[in-house]
Amino acid sequence: MNRVLAPLLDRVTYRRWACLIIGGALLMPYMMAGEVATALWRPTPDVGDPLLSVQPLIFIGVLPVVAVSGLFLPVRAFEVAAARTLLGAAVETPPSSVRRTWSERRRTAAWFTLHLAIGGVASGVTLAMVPFAVWLALLPLSGDHLGLVDRGLRGGWATAWGPPAGLAVLVCLLFLAIGAGALLARLAPAFLGPSAADRLALARQAAHRLAVRNRLARELHDSVGHALSVVTVQAAAAGRVLDRDPAAARAALEAIETSARSALDELDHVIGVLREGAGRASPEPSLRDLPALLDTAGPGDRPVTRRLGDLSAVPPVISREAYRVVQEALTNAIRHGTGPIEVAAGVRGRVLEVCVRNEVRATHRRGPTGPRRRGGGGGMTGRAGHGLDGIRERVTLLGGRMEAGGDGEAWRVEVRVPLPGADAALHPGTRAESAGEGTDGDSGEGRTGT
Repeated sequence: MNRVLAPLLDRVTYRRWACLIIGGALLMPYMMAGEVATALWRPTPDVGDPLLSVQPLIFIGVLPVVAVSGLFLPVRAFEVAAARTLLGAAVETPPSSVRRTWSERRRTAAWFTLHLAIGGVASGVTLAMVPFAVWLALLPLSGDHLGLVDRGLRGGWATAWGPPAGLAVLVCLLFLAIGAGALLARLAPAFLGPSAADRLALARQAAHRLAVRNRLARELHDSVGHALSVVTVQAAAAGRVLDRDPAAARAALEAIETSARSALDELDHVIGVLREGAGRASPEPSLRDLPALLDTAGPGDRPVTRRLGDLSAVPPVISREAYRVVQEALTNAIRHGTGPIEVAAGVRGRVLEVCVRNEVRATHRRGPTGPRRRGGGGGMTGRAGHGLDGIRERVTLLGGRMEAGGDGEAWRVEVRVPLPGADAALHPGTRAESAGEGTDGDSGEGRTGT
């Protein structure tokens, strides 16, 4: 019994019924226009020809007009909102950037026609059956004085079947509305949901958002990780020389300030991107900012030697990614390595060559040694693997090659990235020499940090 009465008390049923009534209301202007056209076509109807006899013909005749108007009228947003709110259908929203296609227009026109057709029938039946049920309920009291069925029907026990019949009519009307609403709710996702092109656009947008998140994660890892590494090393160096060499301690503190400010600027930039432009859009660092990066890492007991060639011909995209490569390799050298650090970068034969090298003292040679590993691998003590993975990912996306490894005396990270217009790709058997040696515009041995 509860299963029978549940649809009668369900709010979804009445919301769907309201959607059917809205469809009938939207059909009314088309029906009125059809009646006007019928009256103009046949101004003098036959005597005794009731008006209701032409209503089905007008209804059938206006459906093509509804379909054509659905191709051009902006009804999809309204129909999607009605399907979600009133029908309870799970209709996905197509991307706003996708332009209307004829496939989407045809599906929208088919749904618009279906909604108005079923809604028109349901509305007409509702308007007719409710008064008819009331008339049946009152039949024992008043009889059929209006002559709707038979003037011979009189009130009293002879027409006691009227109220039960009226109730049955209302129940049938309710289940008719339930079935029509369920049919529309089932069909709505197919007609109003995203098409194949829309889903492809949604997939592209999701992939783009994922790529942006991954890129931001790499930016935070590289910039903030490098800054914290520099701050840790320089703070320790300042503490050791504070009493005997105040100038060196002051230089280390200035490097800490510069690194922290740079990290805050890049963090502000990333937050601005996450907030969709709400923050300050500062320019991303590139190879032209490499000297400033090396200056902050140089002071202290870990001097940084640089050999930088002419990097002005490097395209902006490659320049930004190469800066992050140097930054991450330098972070690994500061955090996990020992001894002086050498950084070289230059362009040779339309190929950008970058090398970051640091010596490994005898007390720190217990890490994995042996031949260098092409394309990356673990760090000096196996702890730099995540950073090298990030470097490898950047270099691979740029079509370049990476080599990293140690020989017991030094640890090297070498990267070669072809620039646009390069004559040959990087062959698997090519071994990158120390970047910057003999590069175009090589400035020679740079100054060593103090």
